Amino acid sequence: MPGMDPLSPLSVRIEQHFLDSIATKQKALQVLVEPIELAVAMMTTALADDHKILACGNGGSAADAQHFAAELVGRFERERPELAALSLATDTSALTAIANDYDYRQVFAKQVRALGRAGDVLFAISTSGNSDNVLAAVQAAHDRGMSVVALTGKKGGKMRDVLSPDDIHICIPADRTARIQETHLLVLHCLCDGIDYNLLGE
Repeated sequence: MPGMDPLSPLSVRIEQHFLDSIATKQKALQVLVEPIELAVAMMTTALADDHKILACGNGGSAADAQHFAAELVGRFERERPELAALSLATDTSALTAIANDYDYRQVFAKQVRALGRAGDVLFAISTSGNSDNVLAAVQAAHDRGMSVVALTGKKGGKMRDVLSPDDIHICIPADRTARIQETHLLVLHCLCDGIDYNLLGE
């Protein structure tokens, strides 16, 4: 506008983050509604049948796994009975013991083999789809007769090759980690809301 100072370089950079995030979410909207709906159905069926969801990931994805489990055990936006979900990224004694005694690649897989049962769902989160310990967790879940919902980006990475035809892959159409993580959070909220909708109705 006339008379206004031009945006500083930092302001332009901040504005671009918002614009890029919006664009990523618009691209995701075009391709992810169906896989998210399928993931909601899979998770709802497991929970309604008295099974549980185990979630795992590294770094920001570990925070997402913890966030997702907390929303189900506590609540998302509406009061409802507690739902069985567990983050495999929060038990520091188990994580450090497994990493020290075995290998960091096994930190989630060993927990899946210990806690997972046929009918449970593994929620495997990896922005690149290449996290070795998440891939190992997927294999462990298959060995236990569990279904998998994978949440990735960057075209899915190695995750595409380890998922079974019955698993569900939600892959953010982006290559930048920050944009993928931002959209992962939106997907988490869609999953939580969808589960509540399936269980409670409007």
